[in-house]
Amino acid sequence: MREPATGGAARIAVLIPCYNEAVTIGKVVDDFKRELPGAEVYVYDNNSSDGTADIARAHGATVRMEPRQGKGNVVRQMLRDVDADCYVMVDGDDTYPAEAARALAAPVLADEADMVVGDRLSNGTYGQENDRAFHGFGNDLVRALIKWIYGFEYSDVMTGYRAFNRVFAKTMPVLSPSFEIETELSIHAVDKRWRVAEVPVAYRDRPEGSESKLDTFSDGAKVLLTIGSLFKDYRPLALFSWVALLLCLLGLIAGVPVIVEFAQTGLVPKLPSALLAVALVFAGLLSFSCGLVLDTVVKGSRKAYELEVTRVYGEMRREP
Repeated sequence: MREPATGGAARIAVLIPCYNEAVTIGKVVDDFKRELPGAEVYVYDNNSSDGTADIARAHGATVRMEPRQGKGNVVRQMLRDVDADCYVMVDGDDTYPAEAARALAAPVLADEADMVVGDRLSNGTYGQENDRAFHGFGNDLVRALIKWIYGFEYSDVMTGYRAFNRVFAKTMPVLSPSFEIETELSIHAVDKRWRVAEVPVAYRDRPEGSESKLDTFSDGAKVLLTIGSLFKDYRPLALFSWVALLLCLLGLIAGVPVIVEFAQTGLVPKLPSALLAVALVFAGLLSFSCGLVLDTVVKGSRKAYELEVTRVYGEMRREP
């Protein structure tokens, strides 16, 4: 186990992003203070209008406000503000059991994983408890896309229950403003080759009176766009190679009849088709060239990121 930065017991921070969770936040704070008695529980209130912040404060949480609306904005500020050796991030809706917090934190504290994912799907509880249409399908679709693009298979991508170490937290560039944050965390961990572990956790649906803030279709579309954007940013050569292949195939489809007719008659009567074929093939070659250039840029960015991670590790070792 890596020595904590403080030289003593490992500091654990429980991070709870909240928006109008008055029905559940008191219980969530109490549960995590009971299960992780040495941890500091932080509740970041995201413009709640139902007294969420006051209830969390009354139950002993450290409450901070985040005026920029959206879960991604809250998580970004949490990671900037809070210093700890292990972070446990959980939603404030009481759908995740605090009893699993020790199991999630254990691989991080033992220096066996950089991010631990609370897997709701493997034990079947998510399918039993969640009655919102298309949520399971959306999760499976995102998992399949990540496996296809990045070659890593998550059991659960969209879970809001995770643990990660300090270096992962302090070098994570959060770009997503909203519920795409879970997808961004998952893809970032795979792309940057962090050690990822999964721990099965039980899931329970929201209690009566508590309403989900997630819109299945609009937020689902944002997640898919996020995957596409991160694919472009992280794997540009693969993306632009597929685009180049598609364009060249279309060019061949348009150009082969022209070539056949020219071979038979020595004439090019279908000049527009010939020009279209040449343009498509040229666009395909240009796309491939763009992929090569961007791939070089991304490799430079990866090197800079690895140096940044090394620098943060060095700072941790020098801390008293």
